Amino acid sequence: MVGVTSTARAAYAGPVADLDRYLRYLEREDVAELVLQTGKVAALRLTDGRLHPLTKQSLIAGHVVALLDGVGLRTVLPSRDTAGDDHVVEIEGVAYRCRIARHGDQLQVRLTTGPSEAGPDLELDDSAGDISKPATATAPAPAPTPPPVAKAQPPAQPPAHPAAKASGSEGLFRGRLPTMTWTRGSAEQRVLALLREARESGCSDVHLVGGLPARLRRLGELIKVGDPIPEAGAIQMLECLLAQAGPQPRAQLDKLGYADFALELEGAGRLRINFARGRSGLKGCFRLVVDRPPTLIELGLPSELAKVATYHQGLAIVSGPSGQGKTTTMAALVDLVNGSKPHHIITVEDPIEVVHPVKQAVMSQRQVGRHTDSFHRALKAALREDPDVIVIGELRDRETVEMALQAAETGHLVIASMSTPSGAKTIDRLIDMFPAEDQQQVRSTMAGALKIVVSQRLVPTADRSRQVAAAELITGSVPLWSLIRDNKLFQLPSLLQRGRGFGMIRVEDSLDELLAAGTIDIETARAHADEPKLIGRSIGAAQINAPGAAPASPPTSPGAGALGAVRNLFGRGSKPEGS
Repeated sequence: MVGVTSTARAAYAGPVADLDRYLRYLEREDVAELVLQTGKVAALRLTDGRLHPLTKQSLIAGHVVALLDGVGLRTVLPSRDTAGDDHVVEIEGVAYRCRIARHGDQLQVRLTTGPSEAGPDLELDDSAGDISKPATATAPAPAPTPPPVAKAQPPAQPPAHPAAKASGSEGLFRGRLPTMTWTRGSAEQRVLALLREARESGCSDVHLVGGLPARLRRLGELIKVGDPIPEAGAIQMLECLLAQAGPQPRAQLDKLGYADFALELEGAGRLRINFARGRSGLKGCFRLVVDRPPTLIELGLPSELAKVATYHQGLAIVSGPSGQGKTTTMAALVDLVNGSKPHHIITVEDPIEVVHPVKQAVMSQRQVGRHTDSFHRALKAALREDPDVIVIGELRDRETVEMALQAAETGHLVIASMSTPSGAKTIDRLIDMFPAEDQQQVRSTMAGALKIVVSQRLVPTADRSRQVAAAELITGSVPLWSLIRDNKLFQLPSLLQRGRGFGMIRVEDSLDELLAAGTIDIETARAHADEPKLIGRSIGAAQINAPGAAPASPPTSPGAGALGAVRNLFGRGSKPEGS
């Protein structure tokens, strides 16, 4: 009987996906069977006879055996050469037809939910290695397909060091995403299939508009996937989601020409959705939200940020450009308080994105437009609801900032976000929202209330498999408060340079740490720095990936500075997709 030991199986199973992750594609109407064959890439045979690859590189026999052994199918492995007999097997409660052919050390496995005779026989390849030998470093390992939403597994890794930018290219997805088809199934099935595959592929956003292919954002790049979607089909796909959202988004779309809302769909997870009417018709934009509040360790953010949970009052701001994971970081901070203190936490969001479970705290999540008319009114009412912590989705206008400062000054911890590029710009923006005659009073109030400002940006790794966080941290201290009160924020870079003792971190220092670990390359570090000339100075990191030198090997695990440790939380190989 063909088989492998537990040690050898671990060696094979490491670089390959679980079989049940491949079997999910058999649910699609345009897929006839799954084919695993030594010397070939794992592939789907479509109903039109075409083979669609699932892996980048060829399987060796040990990989095939490990896949079958992982779901308990060792008993159907043939012990001698055979053209294959049909077996009905059950995997996770689903019945499949399985046919396994063997020729020497070569195997061919065909799995389907339909008749086994569907499709022609495929010729076995004699070039693969012996199944009795463990995989070596020279054996080609397949790039696994993306994992299902229900499994918290690391995202699929594309080949190391592809081109940094793939504008107008489908290269990041070729061979990993099934081709999307828009002629089969209901509109709801088609849009769910698209959103599910986007999440499983580590994307952060999906754009859907009639007459054009769907576009998925991965590692900050928008990439076309599949054929153009007919305009009527796109409208049907969007309308079926609008129908599930209730009357309020429909009324907003009819009145204002756009609608913002959130939905949780089976298989696709929670989504923040925007519909807008334009010259090209109705367009849908979907942000793939994390399915649970993450931790700061999982996000790879500085440990100093955890001090937010120790504050009993004051203002903490998470800033950064749009799409850089601010909402995810805020969710981590809220979850930190929720899990450690018996507080009353009130969130005001538009819409509610991350749903927080009840832990130590009492959670009250309110959505603008559904539970309240505006941020300002919700915050005014919140002060009468005995809150300990108030979370504001975004500081958008003067009235909201005024209420946030008032709450922070009167004994509440306020956590909020702003779409600003840096900590200094965040403080300037807060002050500039007020008339000139009021700004000195605002400076005095903010000098006493501001506790921390974290400004983050997501940076692609050297192998372009995920994104990691580079953070600038400004902590409340007497020197900072003096700069704010005296209108000398132009001196903030100097304070950051000497403020490590106060827990302050420059974004260049954060980038240097990632560079020294080999997580990012020197060009990427300089492109995302406020002062590119400072990159590498403190640790000599400029030599790590210097031109002509061998690039640093990517770490085997993301480590403390990497995002995406849990299904690529920031979207950024998976997902992700701001804030």
